[in-house]
Amino acid sequence: MPRSVPREVATDIGDIPQSVAALFPPSSERRRIDDWLTRELLDAALRVQAGPVTPTIDIAAFREELSGLGFDKPMALQELLRWTIERLEHGIVQMNNPRYFGLFNPGPSYPAQCADRIISAFNPQLASSGSSPVPVALENHVIRMVGIRAGLPGDKAGGHFATGGTEANYTALVCALTGANAQFATAGIRAFSGPVAFYTSRECHIAWLKIAHQAGVGRDALRLIDTDGNGRLSPKALAAKIAADRTAGIVPVMVVATAGTTGAGMIDPLQACADIAAQERLWYHVDAAWGGAALASTRLRPLLAGIEHADSVTIDAHKWMATTMGCAMFLTRHAPLLSQAFHCSTNFMPSSLAGVDPYLNSVQWSRRFIGLRLFLELASAGWEGLGAHVERSCAVTELIRQRLSALGWTVANNSPFAVLDMVPPAALGDVRALVKRVVASGRAWVAPTQFEGRDVVRICATHGETSAADIEELIEALSAPS
Repeated sequence: MPRSVPREVATDIGDIPQSVAALFPPSSERRRIDDWLTRELLDAALRVQAGPVTPTIDIAAFREELSGLGFDKPMALQELLRWTIERLEHGIVQMNNPRYFGLFNPGPSYPAQCADRIISAFNPQLASSGSSPVPVALENHVIRMVGIRAGLPGDKAGGHFATGGTEANYTALVCALTGANAQFATAGIRAFSGPVAFYTSRECHIAWLKIAHQAGVGRDALRLIDTDGNGRLSPKALAAKIAADRTAGIVPVMVVATAGTTGAGMIDPLQACADIAAQERLWYHVDAAWGGAALASTRLRPLLAGIEHADSVTIDAHKWMATTMGCAMFLTRHAPLLSQAFHCSTNFMPSSLAGVDPYLNSVQWSRRFIGLRLFLELASAGWEGLGAHVERSCAVTELIRQRLSALGWTVANNSPFAVLDMVPPAALGDVRALVKRVVASGRAWVAPTQFEGRDVVRICATHGETSAADIEELIEALSAPS
């Protein structure tokens, strides 16, 4: 029997108030604004590609403007959208500009941008396969396909999407600790007979320090291994450090090789690291956050030989694979271990026996359907198209190398990937001052860094539409006298 409603309780809630209608406008208004927004974003993208790379906004004036917005009076959505686009057009470093030769932040592909619109409209919750069976199955399929591409066994490969490389690498350390000692899940670091340690190159992404802190093993657990003098981890130094730690009563748990270092795009000796990890019975993780995109290219895939022996791999699709931020992947050949590391129990979550619930296999609970971005890229362009994009980036950096070398610049690194570390002629002065001038000009964006103790100008091809004219603009900006 339906529950009767007391007479004093109102049964007519009425129409949506006008103030609430701003949040949920009728379909006709949504269609009108969507059409307008599509045109506005395209026009803004064209202006960004032709304009300066660096921000031009008066940030002090913007903060003053914000101080006057107390949200006590509603504003028309279309005007707010126009205001937001204008401020972003002038208020950020423009990764969408083909003369951005900076960090691993790409101009995002159009399929990935379309994915974000679809995701926002449906807004699925990917914690559970019970509530989102199609998104969870789709993401699992992409993870499996990328894992197979990396050489992981198809019947065992698993993993999940993550917000970024730091989360994916954190997952690797948790899995390594869980795999090394079954009591870690309950007793934590006390389960081990002594302090634990894990090993990676001095040229690694230094987020590993945050990961060690977050995982509770302490920052001292991170062992930064010397390089071979060319930006790659030294296997000899790695083996020696592991042996010394064992003698000192320290418990090694994981070896991390980097495939595409942040500063120079170098690839650690993946096979040698795999051999040492196997000999020492340690978890072997490959941080291929950037360089993992080379798996898409038949020509470049051999550069990652040895990655197929990894226990786990990190790849950031929002880097060289050009999806929107943030879209990382954690891949592993030990999928059941994820359940051991992250399992929990609750009676309020919908579940499905037909799938694997992401909240039981990752550090996250509520999560966005980020895997659709890479799915649409791969489905629309195929491995061939994505591989061609990666190869073109390498061609761009090769052309820059040739042009700058002809002008007296020296190549410091020897990366087969799309990162150049260049030393300018003495006449152009200090590296950091030179980079500051280039960035301030707005003509292009590069970064200063150090490679093997030497200041260099770091140039990375990040945009899929960079042209010969864009390259010439960069060369001219770098060559301009102080």
